[in-house]
Amino acid sequence: MGDATGEAEAKVDAQVNQDVLIMEQQRQIEEEISEAIPLVGAKEDLLGTLEKEYISDPIYSMKAKDLSSKYSSIRRTRPDGNCFFRAFAYAYFERLLTCKDDYKGFYDIVSKSKDDLIELGFPQFTLEDFYETFMEVVERIGSGDMTQDELHELFNNQGQSNYIVVYLRLITSGKLQRDADFYLNFIDGNRTMTAFCHQEVEPMFKESDHIHIIALSAALNVGVRVRYMDRGDSAQVIAHDFPEGSAPAVHLLYRPGHYDILYEQ
Repeated sequence: MGDATGEAEAKVDAQVNQDVLIMEQQRQIEEEISEAIPLVGAKEDLLGTLEKEYISDPIYSMKAKDLSSKYSSIRRTRPDGNCFFRAFAYAYFERLLTCKDDYKGFYDIVSKSKDDLIELGFPQFTLEDFYETFMEVVERIGSGDMTQDELHELFNNQGQSNYIVVYLRLITSGKLQRDADFYLNFIDGNRTMTAFCHQEVEPMFKESDHIHIIALSAALNVGVRVRYMDRGDSAQVIAHDFPEGSAPAVHLLYRPGHYDILYEQ
């Protein structure tokens, strides 16, 4: 009896080990694919890019044509779970290079964001480096001391690019926790908002959902229009604006699990 139990346990352990090995191999393959894609790519012709990608997919080809009637170009981001935050930051910083009217209001909000987060209980030593890197980029844009090429290079420097993403995640977490009574309506289960933020918002490589977009756009007072490209019945690519009714300063394309940047006609 003991030998049979031992053999059964050994088979279970072997199966578990095999499953872990398969999952690890899959993770490594996904990482290799992801790392082969730039953090932020070059601007590409929208219709040509999507038609090539969906050449054998009539539904998505139809929706690509609809999208191309409104947008001329697309800029891809790496599908690493940070794509919403990276796409948002790049698109808005790129806008600020030429749209100085938006700069002062944005600067006033982000310059005091560290103190706002400390007031909510975030430790200062955790925030300091991320805040300083973020503000250094914002101030260079404001002073006119940054070109489009330099912005692109910065966002493809993994260290600097990821620091910007981290700080946007912290701003989002702060907004969610400050207005927890409202945002709790958007999350499932019995988690506290603090627990949700620790598990789903603050960690790098965690994918973003509506709640992240709503909170970040509200925290920074930046309108975001997301075009949702899926297999729904509509021939059009449906748009959602965050916050609702706002004028969009950032345009993003969402395809299941991923965000890219769009440029209007």
